[in-house]
Amino acid sequence: MQESDEHRWSLLMVSTQSGNESDYRQLLEELAGVIQKFLRSRFGPYPFIEDCVQEALIAVHQARHTYDPKRPFRPWLFAIVRNKAIDFIRQQRTRAKAHDRYQREQEILFQPSRQSIHQYDISEGRLLELLSRQHKEVLVLTKIIGFSIAETAERLGISEGAVKVRVHRATRKLRRLLENDA
Repeated sequence: MQESDEHRWSLLMVSTQSGNESDYRQLLEELAGVIQKFLRSRFGPYPFIEDCVQEALIAVHQARHTYDPKRPFRPWLFAIVRNKAIDFIRQQRTRAKAHDRYQREQEILFQPSRQSIHQYDISEGRLLELLSRQHKEVLVLTKIIGFSIAETAERLGISEGAVKVRVHRATRKLRRLLENDA
């Protein structure tokens, strides 16, 4: 079965490279199931598997021009899938860590600020407590979690320009606080 799949996928990819949309659709449908089985066999039934399958299919789409019909299809495909899975896992870990930091910052966000700047431990990020809720939000989302301006704007329900202005004002206020504290 593996050889027949290999040969069929190779033929479908060659046809896809020539512009045949129906063969491309068939190829992607078949690959989606294979990629999903592969990832589930490696990671189990995690919810992120579906997202990872989609990312892998997008990568196959973007790399379809690199497939050489003289070479086996499976190694080409699974190299892409493995790389996407690794990227996805790294991204999930990074986001999880950032989410934890964000949760800690959210706790700080809603605590009233009673101390002067001299009493804050800057290395623990307590300086953010001196900012308004809006300024803390944009700094945490853009600078700590690493969301783009567009992602932050969407998450907060404001324009990208408003995000940029808030980030600028927040960093300017932090700079002034640090300069005054020195």
